[in-house]
Amino acid sequence: MAAMKPRTGDGPMEVTKEGRSLIMRVPLEGGGRLVVELKVAEAVNLKECLIGATE
Repeated sequence: MAAMKPRTGDGPMEVTKEGRSLIMRVPLEGGGRLVVELKVAEAVNLKECLIGATE
């Protein structure tokens, strides 16, 4: 049986490459993490949107 890990939002936001996809993990305020699978083109589009929103 696998060890149970506590579900906390602690830790940094991270992106890892798995196969042809990018996996983005974002800690949430109430605990847990939002996990999103992106293609490279989607990540580039997200980057452009975030830059536009923060200028």
